[in-house]
Amino acid sequence: MSAVDSPFAPVADFAAIKLRQQAAWSTGDYAVIGTTLQIVGENLCEALDLRAGSRVLDVAAGNGNATLAAARRCCEVTSTDYVASLLDSGRARAQAEGLKVQFQEADAEALPYADASFDIVMSTFGVMFTPDQQKAAAELARVCKSGGRIGLANWTPDSFIGKLFKMIGKYIPPSAGVNSPALWGTKARLDALFDGTARNITATSRDFTFRYRSPAHFIEVFRTFYGPMNKAFASLEGERQAAFLADLTALIDDGNRSNDATLVLPSEYLEVVVERR
Repeated sequence: MSAVDSPFAPVADFAAIKLRQQAAWSTGDYAVIGTTLQIVGENLCEALDLRAGSRVLDVAAGNGNATLAAARRCCEVTSTDYVASLLDSGRARAQAEGLKVQFQEADAEALPYADASFDIVMSTFGVMFTPDQQKAAAELARVCKSGGRIGLANWTPDSFIGKLFKMIGKYIPPSAGVNSPALWGTKARLDALFDGTARNITATSRDFTFRYRSPAHFIEVFRTFYGPMNKAFASLEGERQAAFLADLTALIDDGNRSNDATLVLPSEYLEVVVERR
């Protein structure tokens, strides 16, 4: 039995953890980061082979990258998140492009939709951060029709972002009983999460490349706008903050392949298509 499924694992207070997570993601302005990830949503929609008129649900949609990609393909899209300001950003983007999208606040672990309501259910770097992973996966499967598809983009444990969250965990220990979000970036965990609801799971390794003016520019942007990073810096002081900054800089420098003053930093993720039973 794995540690993930161990009956002796600490019991987590998921409700309290979710409130803290919501506060963290509401800090800064994730939309500034999110817009740079647009290509991930476009690629995921292609992997899902979307058809015009399909009913699509984007879960933990952030500022709407996958939402807009699906709407551009003439799908009937509902975009959800539990951070209202991110939905506002997605709504503004859709309006600017003249795209018709339904936006609704919703918890990924308790989606307010009937069983089998959607042809396609998707999430890019969103649902992987839910505290109750099994419940979130069950909700994705529940609202997806039989024969439909679930599309995901999830950072892998050994990716730059996976290592970044491990590093943050060194300085700010994660809540007891909560599994690493990066487990969603492993085929073994996906098999376990969708056991009994998936006919087939295809997981393809891809890279997203962060491109910034310099490593310092990346840190400035993430420290200001990326909720988890903003919270990490705010909770550390003096030598601890200096040590965190040094470790962060070393991690970035280790992955930077620009060979000049700019930042060109690949981070692996899994592009996942789950075929619903």
